[in-house]
Amino acid sequence: MKNFILLSFLLLGIAGHSQSSIKKLLKKHNEESVPYISVDELAMPKTDAILLDARELSEFNVSHLEDAICVGYDEFNLETTTELLPDKSATIVVYCSLGIRSEDVAEQLKKAGYTNVFNLFGGIFEWKNNDFTIYNTEGETDDVHAFSKEWSKWLTKGNKIYD
Repeated sequence: MKNFILLSFLLLGIAGHSQSSIKKLLKKHNEESVPYISVDELAMPKTDAILLDARELSEFNVSHLEDAICVGYDEFNLETTTELLPDKSATIVVYCSLGIRSEDVAEQLKKAGYTNVFNLFGGIFEWKNNDFTIYNTEGETDDVHAFSKEWSKWLTKGNKIYD
């Protein structure tokens, strides 16, 4: 029993440390100008949101959230994106690998008058790390575009795919 309790604390500590570390990473790279939404909250059936993927098309083709719209990052076009989003009060969740690029895209949407924009905390990596389903162009997949060797350390589940 003592070993079970010790193992439980160790595993909970590792899980908590991972999310804590992602929080530190996002605090370092983001201005936190856009509110976060957790993967658990987004996965709830009552959460009805338009999902925008702020990664490049090559990343999106490998892995994305169901029904997400790829808007890109390097080639993000605000005008094209706003044409797809006529309701400025709709709930919009922007995500990328971890939540850094998505903040930039979400900021542009907020400046354009969108009032209900969120950044997915931990991005698609956190989504997969929490065992939620991801998709590619053919259906469900365990492959996740891992962005780079450096950033892929934050992806603890799934098959890491690089360009």
